[in-house]
Amino acid sequence: MSDSFEDAQVPRPNPDQNTESSSKDSENVNDEWDLVEELEPETEPSTNTRPERLIPNQDRNSASQQSQAQQRQFNTTVVMVETAFLASTASLIWLINYYFPLGPVLKMFFPVPIALVYMRRGNRASWMAALVSGLLLSVLQGPTRSILFLIPYGLMGVQLGALWKRQANWLFSIGIGTLLGTLGFFFRFWLLSILLSEDLWVYVMTQITELVEWGFVKLGLLAQPSLMLIQVVAIVAIVINNAIYLFVVHLVALLIFDRLKNPIPRPPQWVQVLLDY
Repeated sequence: MSDSFEDAQVPRPNPDQNTESSSKDSENVNDEWDLVEELEPETEPSTNTRPERLIPNQDRNSASQQSQAQQRQFNTTVVMVETAFLASTASLIWLINYYFPLGPVLKMFFPVPIALVYMRRGNRASWMAALVSGLLLSVLQGPTRSILFLIPYGLMGVQLGALWKRQANWLFSIGIGTLLGTLGFFFRFWLLSILLSEDLWVYVMTQITELVEWGFVKLGLLAQPSLMLIQVVAIVAIVINNAIYLFVVHLVALLIFDRLKNPIPRPPQWVQVLLDY
């Protein structure tokens, strides 16, 4: 009785039924994973973080562009201030020499400020300085004297600044400056002759004739100097005068620009030896 009761109360596990249930459970799990994979889209690992990084990069680019714009504006302001200051300096030197002439002391500084503008700020700023100096002198003294400053001294300042910045040797820059100064001398005589309605070249010929005659007397020559000889001597004297003037301007610029940290080309060896003494 007891054995039959235990057999009736405690069911025995069926191995076939267990294997079938486990296989069904595994099939259900696999079906669930398949459903999950079907529901979830196939996505690759996202490496596109550009939208999150674009905002800081855009801010950084805008800040750099803003700083560059401010720097350009600051540089433009500095160029304008230096150009105006040096242009007024050149005009002031011309005015002082006109009302209080000190001989060649101030005359050697006429082209220096404009040349310094070219050395520091370039071609455009030097032309602006020359034009501003001419306009300022035209307001203070009239257009005639402003033209006399621009030709040759304004042009000479631009020319010297360009040659010095390109490290041209002294012989070349003095030669070009002498040619420009000689042309400016004849232009000045032509303009003043028109304004005064007199031929000022006649006064030059008179002075040169007296000089040549004095030289003939000292040499014991009894010949009369010809007009062609007098004109040649006059032109040679004008060229030599401008060459000496340009040489002195180079010496002044050599002493000044080195201290302003805008050095000009080094002088020839014999000039350097004289300066060392």
